[in-house]
Amino acid sequence: MKCKANNLTNAKRRAAFTLVELLAALAFMALVIPVTMHALTIANRAGQVAQRKALAARVVDRALNEYVVVGATSASAQRGVETIGQVEFSWAITLENWREDNMRLVTCEVTYPAQGQEYSVRSSTLMGMPTR
Repeated sequence: MKCKANNLTNAKRRAAFTLVELLAALAFMALVIPVTMHALTIANRAGQVAQRKALAARVVDRALNEYVVVGATSASAQRGVETIGQVEFSWAITLENWREDNMRLVTCEVTYPAQGQEYSVRSSTLMGMPTR
């Protein structure tokens, strides 16, 4: 009888974790969790910046197309703010004379905030000078 109880106690001891194994697992988790959280923060920032960049590209496209179609006769630069959701996209159109031919370089730049920083998207096109 005594032998059976001894074997049962030895089996329980072999099945349990030792204090050293538990401390090693905790130390490993103490290293892995902060690294994982930092990686998730970076992924979140990249996702938000990419999403807002796509929206800014739409704003650039709309503003540039509108200027080319409607505002081609005005020689002044234009500015504006477009709000999508809770984010404000500030856009500005600038004009430069093109070195060759009788053309103008029309550039639209949109700036937007993401994760506490300012980012921008820029697009340009050439258009003929208005004839008088």
